[in-house]
Amino acid sequence: MAIDYTFTPEIEAVRHRVRELVETEIKPAEDELRQAATGDGRADRRALVTMIATLRGRARDAGLWLPHMPVEWGGMGLGPTAMAAVSAEAAKSSFGPFVMNCQAPDEGNQHTLLHWATDEQKEKYLRPLCEGRIRSCFAMTEPEVAGSDPTLIQTRAVLEGDEWVINGHKWFISGARRAGFAILIARTEDNPEIPQAANSAFLVDLPSDGWEIVRDVETMSGSHNHCEILITDLRLPASNIIGGRGQGHLLGQARLGPARLAHCMRWIAQCETALDMMVDRALSRYAHGSLLADKQGIQWMIADSTMELYQAKLMVLHAAYRIESGLSFKAEVSMAKHFVANSLWRIVDRAIQVHGALGYSTDTPLAEMLKQARWSRFADGADEVHQWTIARSALAAYKEDGSTRRATGDLPL
Repeated sequence: MAIDYTFTPEIEAVRHRVRELVETEIKPAEDELRQAATGDGRADRRALVTMIATLRGRARDAGLWLPHMPVEWGGMGLGPTAMAAVSAEAAKSSFGPFVMNCQAPDEGNQHTLLHWATDEQKEKYLRPLCEGRIRSCFAMTEPEVAGSDPTLIQTRAVLEGDEWVINGHKWFISGARRAGFAILIARTEDNPEIPQAANSAFLVDLPSDGWEIVRDVETMSGSHNHCEILITDLRLPASNIIGGRGQGHLLGQARLGPARLAHCMRWIAQCETALDMMVDRALSRYAHGSLLADKQGIQWMIADSTMELYQAKLMVLHAAYRIESGLSFKAEVSMAKHFVANSLWRIVDRAIQVHGALGYSTDTPLAEMLKQARWSRFADGADEVHQWTIARSALAAYKEDGSTRRATGDLPL
């Protein structure tokens, strides 16, 4: 049979090494890391940098550095399917992907530079990013227009001689504070043949004159380095364009497809953590004459969560397989992104319900997990946009083939 849901012994070994790193090195340091990360003093910053450097050294020693990048760039050379296994283990701790240098937005930017940058750009930006010497950000979303429709971008880049002059307004630019560079999407074309050919991508060294961080946008779960940026007469050399004029939308979509799936891989870890906590609570909490695990209402919540996590894992594995096999994957990634994001919300919510007041408190990680889960349904494309993509795929398949089979994963059944 061609269908095999097991990993090779080599990938299984990697997966178990990741689990060991998370359990023995990262999780024991979480409280200290979180305290330093939320502090605003220089001592907190120094402590955080020191702890992260130490943990990253241990990841390197364990052969778990940069798993998604080619060996020639210092990585492990793992493909999307193997990364599903790695990310689902690494994200059992919120610091896990960062320790292994496979965290958003750097992971997506590394892939973007690998496939689109010139050799000179790779040496200047990709090399230090892979080595963990700098961080990066991806500046596309704007407050004045719908973030899910990049054709509406208003940030404008005008070529003056051998320089681009850029003006605009960005927000929710994750990782902008302390980033060493940004990949900036701006409009360069007035009347393109298609709306998707209006934007171009630029590499911006940070800090730069004309690039102002207005604030870290406060969210329902606090401040997480999602910044508002004001761009005023920012001047860039003509050579700082990446991928060519009018290629910004194409570059962005090529980046976001696999990046959406990478989010799903990490969310699976959170789903599994919440389900494990739900079951553990049900097996240990006694009320009204029996354990919670003996009560049908609780069993239904466990059953629904178990089925959803099973479906999420299968969808992510299949979408990763399609990417790795060079097959079309847009609809499959949209389905996975929509389903896993919503499953994350539901599973964490049920876990809180089973824990009662304890789950609502900050004595467990569930409350923070739920707040973080809420953004998953609009980050990298709102639910409704992905549903639109999925519906169009089904309609097109039926019109062309007289069947929707191709739109449901094009599976052999």
